Amino acid sequence: MTTSIVGVSNTIDEKASLNEKGQLTPTTGSSFNDEKALPLATPEESSSSLFSWKRRPDLDTIATQPSVFDDPTALEVYRPPPEYENAHRFNPNARWTYREERNVVRKMDWRITVWACIMFFALDLDRNNLTQANSDNFLDDLNLTTNDFNLANALFRASFLVAELPSQLISKRVGPDNWIPTQLMLWSVLSFSQFWLKGRASFLACRTLLGFMQGGFIPDIVLYLSYFFTKSELPIRLAFFWFSNYISHIVSAFFATGILRLRGTHGLEGWRYLFLIEGLLTCGVGIGAWFLMPPGPTQTKAWFRPKGWFNEREEIIIVNRVLRDDPTKSDMHNREGLSIRGIYQCLKDWRLWPIYCLGIVHMIPVGPPQTYLTLSLRNLGFNTTETNLLSIPSTIIGGLLLLAAAFFSEKVNSRVAATVILQLWALPLLIALYTFNSHTSQWAYYMVVTLIAGFPYIHPIQVAWTSRNSNSVRARTVSASCYNMFVQAGFIIYVSDLQFLIYFEKENTPL
Repeated sequence: MTTSIVGVSNTIDEKASLNEKGQLTPTTGSSFNDEKALPLATPEESSSSLFSWKRRPDLDTIATQPSVFDDPTALEVYRPPPEYENAHRFNPNARWTYREERNVVRKMDWRITVWACIMFFALDLDRNNLTQANSDNFLDDLNLTTNDFNLANALFRASFLVAELPSQLISKRVGPDNWIPTQLMLWSVLSFSQFWLKGRASFLACRTLLGFMQGGFIPDIVLYLSYFFTKSELPIRLAFFWFSNYISHIVSAFFATGILRLRGTHGLEGWRYLFLIEGLLTCGVGIGAWFLMPPGPTQTKAWFRPKGWFNEREEIIIVNRVLRDDPTKSDMHNREGLSIRGIYQCLKDWRLWPIYCLGIVHMIPVGPPQTYLTLSLRNLGFNTTETNLLSIPSTIIGGLLLLAAAFFSEKVNSRVAATVILQLWALPLLIALYTFNSHTSQWAYYMVVTLIAGFPYIHPIQVAWTSRNSNSVRARTVSASCYNMFVQAGFIIYVSDLQFLIYFEKENTPL
């Protein structure tokens, strides 16, 4: 059998053939471990034009991309060490077709990416249900002020920030498959415990502890996904990962519309039932995470899953395509922790600091209108149900723009371009908002604030950018946490500025 290979110098009839399932298999008397390796595919190149499209290759041609492992000298330098958990599946001569690769990636998306999105959905459900609680007179019921609300948000973000790096270090030591389910269970208990809030002290304590428990979850997931996907695949997966955040906003708005109607049941406020029900839902996701998060692509077998998710051939494809894309991913075991010296070396990498700085500033123009959207709608005279439903359009717009920005970033192969898009979107809307006064129609205000809150969310693009520019698993572990810490610092900055402006306005308002 002779099968032509796109972009290679010869055919594969001497060394391999395609079976009836489209899998590349060695012919009789040869193997993929033979000294003479099979040919490789043409290196994939990113397009620099938005309107140019890559020609789809024949699915039955070789998809294996060239790498340092094709050079005998470099192979010995980058060969995975024996302690690497996937070392037994590494084979520099392994080859696979585009059809096999497509099927494996689809399986990983269903098994790994979808569950990561569900877990982030749960996090956002508990992180932002305070927004819906505000539409049910939450502050008045607990005798709280807007300043108390601002302080709680700042404490939540500060504790979230402080927990980022320690959480990531724990995850690297015990494995994200153990630590992430633990996080989910811990914060779900705190979330439904808000059912028993009594006043300012318990409110501030709960929000602070919730930040500690949730901090580090996002960089933990980013590192976990990097075990399965290449650097060019990760940005789109992270875009859908954050898209689940927007789905959570929409679903939680409908949840809140129904749950908050329980106000008065057994003499209790509706927001108490909101915290209780959504916290219990997260607890269920946490239990599921113990069973649905394998440590790595070659460690999917368990007592409740004796056959695992991937067969030997699929494991070979997953491991070798990831290592060919980034050979440094084998430099640490997935249960190997970081030393203090290693952390310091990663923090010294000045090339990542411009991305960290972007993390601080990129949300400052659009953050306050988004954070205080429901409070603003209530102040405009909308009732609880109207407020929750009117918050949905901004979520839909933001989710669609998130995916569009991620596609645009990869299409033109520029993360900087995507970063600029956010500011170009926000500037004219913020100018319009500045010109509004007490005579402005509430619907005009609503339209502008909705568009501001529905900004193109570029955070996942910058997270993937940080991961892509990290030159080792060790650096990726630290950089993901550092970037997210800077993002949380940016939130604290604009919340603090808003508190100052509110105080200044009150102090200078004539009696």
